[in-house]
Amino acid sequence: MSHASENTTGEAGGGAQTAPSSLILPPAVILCEPQLGENIGTAARAMANFGLRDLRIVNPRDGWPNGRANAAASRADHVINAVKVFDRVEDAVADLHFIFATTARSREIPKPVRGPDEAAVTLVQHGSQGLATGILFGRERWGLNNEEVALSDEIVTLPIDPTYASLNLAQAVLVLAYEWRKLATGGALPFREIEGAPATREELIRLFDHLEGALETANYFRTEDKKPAMVRALRNILHKAALSEQDVRTLRGVVAALEGRKPRASKIKGPAVTPKGSLLGGVKPEAAPTPADAEEE
Repeated sequence: MSHASENTTGEAGGGAQTAPSSLILPPAVILCEPQLGENIGTAARAMANFGLRDLRIVNPRDGWPNGRANAAASRADHVINAVKVFDRVEDAVADLHFIFATTARSREIPKPVRGPDEAAVTLVQHGSQGLATGILFGRERWGLNNEEVALSDEIVTLPIDPTYASLNLAQAVLVLAYEWRKLATGGALPFREIEGAPATREELIRLFDHLEGALETANYFRTEDKKPAMVRALRNILHKAALSEQDVRTLRGVVAALEGRKPRASKIKGPAVTPKGSLLGGVKPEAAPTPADAEEE
């Protein structure tokens, strides 16, 4: 019999963003006779990381509730507070339509064996139809016995190194929870890189003119016959960089600093002028004037 509060189907935690997985019923996680409260807590934390919330425990060795589990859960309170505790595995899985049993070794039980990504496909398919599913995890020391595995529909195992198949309970929960969420949300990430607006062609041309003018003063183009090819090579490099407006402003500031000019806030169009005696020219200026027609940050 369950003697803990019933689990809820609401979204976990305050401020959680609605994901595509909100329409897919997540699988329950069933821990069979876990020995350490810390393992229960870290398993709950792993569940919360990837949107699972239904944690069921069968005969925890140290009883329930467990202060060490709460501490290890690291504020995954919505999972810990909704834990359901059972005396038998049969009772813990009674309401489920499909069950995976986890094991790291081959069993003499004729059941399909899936990898974590394959298991996620089945869990998402059932969950999208509103069918309750679950993943059964065994004891830390020896896992599930054959009678418990026999209660499942299929077996799920991880592609671990067989020479060291010992996997922490929370780590196993984490891998399967990750695979489920990746598929349920289409791999959606919580945020992406914020990209600035791409530079306009005019801004790029002004950068080219500024840089090439500074290089001309620095005697970079040593022979006139090679200058066109060198200019094309430089422009091609900058084109490949797919510069943003901010990138262009930054590079023009760099060129201006090497020219020995003080930056200015105004943005006056026109080709930049490199003063004689600039750093690019090989001579450090004492007080180089700022050309009126150059653009700086």
